[in-house]
Amino acid sequence: MKKLIASLLLGLGMAFAGVSAVAQTAEAPAAIEAPAEAAAAPAADAAPAEAAPAADEPKVDSGDTAWMMTSTLLVILMTIPGLALFYGGLTRSKNMLSVLMQVFVIFSLISVLWSIYGYSLAFAGEGKFFGDLSKMFLKGVTADTFGALSTIPEYVFISFQGTFAAITVALIVGSFAERIKFSAVLVFAVLWFTFSYVPMAHIVWGGGLLGADGALDFAGGTVVHINAGIAGLVGAYVLGKRIGFGKESMAPHSLTLTMVGASLLWVGWFGFNAGSAGAANGGAGLAFINTVLATAAATLSWIAVEGLTKGKASMLGAASGAVGGLVAITPAAGFVGPMGSIVMGLLAGVVCVWGVTGLKRLLNADDSFDVFGVHGVGGILGAILTGVFVAEGLGGTGLAEGVSMGAQVWIQIKSVLFTIVWSAVVAFIAYKIADLTVGLRVSEEAEREGLDISSHGEAAYNR
Repeated sequence: MKKLIASLLLGLGMAFAGVSAVAQTAEAPAAIEAPAEAAAAPAADAAPAEAAPAADEPKVDSGDTAWMMTSTLLVILMTIPGLALFYGGLTRSKNMLSVLMQVFVIFSLISVLWSIYGYSLAFAGEGKFFGDLSKMFLKGVTADTFGALSTIPEYVFISFQGTFAAITVALIVGSFAERIKFSAVLVFAVLWFTFSYVPMAHIVWGGGLLGADGALDFAGGTVVHINAGIAGLVGAYVLGKRIGFGKESMAPHSLTLTMVGASLLWVGWFGFNAGSAGAANGGAGLAFINTVLATAAATLSWIAVEGLTKGKASMLGAASGAVGGLVAITPAAGFVGPMGSIVMGLLAGVVCVWGVTGLKRLLNADDSFDVFGVHGVGGILGAILTGVFVAEGLGGTGLAEGVSMGAQVWIQIKSVLFTIVWSAVVAFIAYKIADLTVGLRVSEEAEREGLDISSHGEAAYNR
């Protein structure tokens, strides 16, 4: 336990020591569009000079605030219990509680770290890779301050973005499940959150390098899914395969729970995508319908591939297809039209099937719950296709002035490649630090017994 505490403190210390203050003002994230005018029109007898500042004055909009608080709750729902049950059903019964515990505690840990320094480093300051520490410990934030959005309180914006950070780290759990020490999970979570998630959030949404380059990521294709998918794949390699992998049955112990978890993910994803509009407006409505259609299309295309190749469509395939569709539409949700979202969903179902079958065999990695095959592959596909279907001629909201489709696709590809390299390097170092401090993998005896008993002294089910 002393080693664990020391390692956590080490990770925090590294975060604070490595960042220099660059500026004192926060910029709006690229993923969030500006909400509608916050102030009412000036009175008829007001002078023009007086009307101009009033129009730009931040003011709480009750509708926007209510929607963003609801969206925050929806993202919490998609993490605990949604993601926890989705992963829990996929694991073997002897490891059920360990997966639930990892997701639950990661959400708690990252929520606290986000408020201490994550939010400041992501959304305060103007650095290319990090922000600054001007809002460390939420300094200067009150019920009357505004962050990147001018119609909702800053506390609500912080809470909403904090749920993104928490679920991103929790997603990685599915790649190294059933064989990692709980203490190692926590050490890795602190380090990877600090040096991969936080800078990527700033780089894309906080005015950093990729955002300035024009990369489009409405709700987290690069920041969340590719980032987590790559970290998961690296973890699968570093930890090695589970004992008996390829020789013993490692089938999901409860597809019922997996279906419940997938359903909660789908419901919660409306907060994830539509909430990223930053307001209760038409942009939120577009993201909402796209989330419905892309997910439904991916579900159908996944089970169609199963039917053609295996002769039967499976519940696991339907659930996996839904998640693949959700992942693929995430970066594009507020930029593409409904018909474009259907095409993206159909492609995501097919490509993600390949990601968890042919590509997985090619990579020869024991990615327990296919984090890379679904989130990594689906996120890459969605990020690149965003540059295509954003075109107005294909039903999207339109490319930036002077930017061609080819140029935007190249910008998207660069953002994908940057995310892959950044996440892979940080993840590898974080796993190695965890291994050196507390050890990564449980003993063979503990793994065979199951992590529920060996790590937590509990069992999910009565024996």
